[in-house]
Amino acid sequence: MSIEISKPVPRPGILDIATYVPGKAHAPGVARVFKLSSNETPFGASPKALEAFHAAADHMEKYPDGQAKELRSAIAAVHALNPDNILCGNGSDEFFNLLCHVYLSPGDEGIVTEHGFLIHKIQIMGAGAVPVVVKEKDCTVDVDAILAAVTEKTKIVFIANPGNPTGTYVPVNEIRRLQAGMPRHVILVLDGAYAEYVRRNDYEAGIELVSSNPNVVMTRTFSKIYGLAAIRIGWMYGPIDIVDALDRVRSPFNLNKAAIAAGAAAMRDQAFIQQAISFNQLWIEKMTSALESIGLRVTPSVTNFILIHFPDVDGKRAAEADEFLTSRGYVLRAVSAYGFPNALRMSIGAEEANRGVIETLGEFMGRKA
Repeated sequence: MSIEISKPVPRPGILDIATYVPGKAHAPGVARVFKLSSNETPFGASPKALEAFHAAADHMEKYPDGQAKELRSAIAAVHALNPDNILCGNGSDEFFNLLCHVYLSPGDEGIVTEHGFLIHKIQIMGAGAVPVVVKEKDCTVDVDAILAAVTEKTKIVFIANPGNPTGTYVPVNEIRRLQAGMPRHVILVLDGAYAEYVRRNDYEAGIELVSSNPNVVMTRTFSKIYGLAAIRIGWMYGPIDIVDALDRVRSPFNLNKAAIAAGAAAMRDQAFIQQAISFNQLWIEKMTSALESIGLRVTPSVTNFILIHFPDVDGKRAAEADEFLTSRGYVLRAVSAYGFPNALRMSIGAEEANRGVIETLGEFMGRKA
């Protein structure tokens, strides 16, 4: 006897996925709001990118270039890469989806880290595979723990380097050791959304590893330091076989004309990017020092955000701090979903916003920075 189903039903596992919740953007009842919850750059986009964006408004009846040749050429020129190994997409998130869709089958395993970007786990589950969550050590990816978690079912390993929301990074020698210890059929995905901000001699975003190995890909985004989050641009550098496989199933016009033009102009304007790097470096150090002086703990960060840990005492926890900050117009990111129930993540904002957070948290803690 057949059972009649009264409505469409998602395949098993889909409804087990927790919906991704972005950082909040509003502070109800507050006249002026400083949004510091989404790691957006306070510099905005390059004027050259804005000019290119507006110029692209001509002939909107025409389809964009499905291969995004102008954007791929600009990326290749700046990073000294072969454009054939570059794929552009609708934010780097699109590549996480494509990689899982193409390389994972139901029952396969994908490894993510304890405090890693939530979208990695979501896409593994979306493909019907099993996410294996590996513990981190001191808020940093643990290479030995990942290698110990690899099984015959493992097909993909996701690492955000630097990490989000921790702001920590894995040195290049450790990434090389990880790749060398993995089976050659397992893909290592290096998510470098914040790579441009890192000022460490022992860091490498992944270009050399991709160039010399058949199972490593690197993803990057224009949403952070390039200030183009609103128009969703990402790119992936990978072995030609992986690029070819993903190119076969991606949407044919996954980037619009304005995004291609603005992205190419932004990539070429590296002088603008250097200004953002210098400002960020200055304020990462200032914020860390000031917040530690009022009794808070800050995880050392190489990105454009800091993870602020609060005392585990009544009235001084992250939830109370979040409410206190929001009431004054400073919107930070709660990160309990990332395994930090007593911490907030703060994006480095404009000078006024940064100083305001220092003063407000000083008031909250009862100490002047």
